[in-house]
This record gives sequence, C-alpha cells and structure tokens, in this order.
Amino acid sequence: MTAKRIHYGEVEIPEGVNVELLNEKTIKVSGPLGTVIKDFGGVPVKFKLEDNRIKYEIYWKGKKGYALINTIAGRIRNVFTGVTKGFVYKMKAYYVHFPMNIRVENDYVIISNFAGERGVRRAKILPGVNVRVIKKGTDIDLIITGIDKDLVGQTAANIYLATKVKNKDPRVFLDGIYLYYKGVGINEQEKA
Repeated sequence: MTAKRIHYGEVEIPEGVNVELLNEKTIKVSGPLGTVIKDFGGVPVKFKLEDNRIKYEIYWKGKKGYALINTIAGRIRNVFTGVTKGFVYKMKAYYVHFPMNIRVENDYVIISNFAGERGVRRAKILPGVNVRVIKKGTDIDLIITGIDKDLVGQTAANIYLATKVKNKDPRVFLDGIYLYYKGVGINEQEKA
C-alpha cells in the first residue's frame, strides 16, 4: 500500500494582523480594516498556528498537491493584504449613442437605458463590497472597494456580465462596462 504524499507550506503573519483557526480548514483573519473568514473546505488541507506563522499540510499526491502549496499561500497573503490595505477595482461605462444611467440601490447596481433598452439591468453587489458611481460630464466610472479580493472581483464580474452583449459583433458594438484598473489600497475618499 502506498501512503498519501504530504506537502508542507507556511506563511508568516504580518504585524497588526490577528489570525484565528475556526477549524482545521477555516481561518479567521482580523486587521485594521475588518475581518475576513476563508474556508478551504474543498481542498485536502489542514492548518496550524505556530511561531507567528500559518503552517499547512496538503494531502494530495503528485504535481497537483505540490502546486497547491503556492496557491494556498497566495490566497492567504491576499487575505492579509485585504485586512490591512484593501482592494480597489475601477470600471468605466462606455457607450456610443444611448447614454447609460447607472445608480446603486440597496445591494444592486441598476443600469438603465443600456443600448436604448426600456428595461433595467441589475448587477448584484456582494456583502462587504462598496460600489460608488462617479459621473464627470459624459464619463461614468464605478469604484469597487472591499477587503475580500474574491468578493470584490465577483462584484466587478457581475457588473460586466450585466452589460454583456450577445448576438452582435463585439468589434463593432462596444457598449458596456469594462474593468480598467485593479489595485491595492483603499483611499480615504474611496471609503466614504
């Protein structure tokens, strides 16, 4: 019988960040901007806290198990960055003929008059994510901020998909809302 191969990895916990294990597959990370809980339930991994480090063991044979070492380390570092600095995505609304009207209502971005449509299109804003609409003349920018990179990215994807055009040539028909910036650091103006 062959035993399962175990791969090991570790990530150092930065200053100002508090990490707590909720169970062997779930971590809770707190920092100056808030708290993020990450569940790695779909991955054969076990976490331990030792000497100001998160140590983990991956129970998966071969190259896939070895590849998970850096993937998990990157996801944990993203959580550390989120609770200390935050994430910012910026999107721009582009239209040629019919001016779009974009507003935030409760947990949705409401897009009306897209390509002259009478109905409205909605994009879900996930919990813990803030979306601001900035209008300067005919330019419309959307600033998406939050501390969980996965939720910020999914909210940006929801907005993009709400204005995705089907059955038309994408080289000619360019109307939509497109991502143009991904970065780290929530400014004081972007918190408000």
